Amino acid sequence: MEHGVIDRFEEDIAVIEFSGVTRDFARSELPSEARPGDAIVLDNGVIRIDKGGTAERRKEIDRLMDELFE
Repeated sequence: MEHGVIDRFEEDIAVIEFSGVTRDFARSELPSEARPGDAIVLDNGVIRIDKGGTAERRKEIDRLMDELFE
């Protein structure tokens, strides 16, 4: 099982970062609601969104933005 983050979409390709290394997947392999910045889990070739991980990432980004603009 691998954990990653959706970096971006390039037409029909999803670029996902795993521990600092990006890999390309067909966008059709991801759930339809997947968005850049979502945390994902790749398990036996199946990609699913890690909703808890995504919420944690967004909370940390908000905290850092607040800190930056204080």
